Amino acid sequence: MSIEEQQELKQKSYAEALRYMDNAKEALQKAKKEDKYYNDRKYVRMACGTAYNGVLLALDAYLALKNVEPPKKTRRSIDFYTGSIGKIDRKLLQSLNDAYDTLHLSGYYDGNLNARVIKEGFDAAYEIINKIKPASQQAS
Repeated sequence: MSIEEQQELKQKSYAEALRYMDNAKEALQKAKKEDKYYNDRKYVRMACGTAYNGVLLALDAYLALKNVEPPKKTRRSIDFYTGSIGKIDRKLLQSLNDAYDTLHLSGYYDGNLNARVIKEGFDAAYEIINKIKPASQQAS
């Protein structure tokens, strides 16, 4: 993959992942936070699922940039992502584990309404997404 193709992949994937995160934030606003908890489980689950999909978009781009091929005939599983990322970047693996546990399992599946937990998941998501941030946007 040429440098131009890498930059284009970063640009497109980064913008799309941020769009997912913006949509996730909008859903969280609909959940209406009161004190330390959100009030509407439906919107929290929607927000966490959307944010996690943004994470997967960023990871797909990151792995493509590292020339890691996804499995051919099966769906990508969390095992694929953790195994592949673990060989490349241990800190990113920790962020992935945090995002998976917090956004996907606790937020999406369990519908956890604790605002602090959800914020930690969003922070982990941004750490992952920023791994593919294009050089042209590094100063912003």
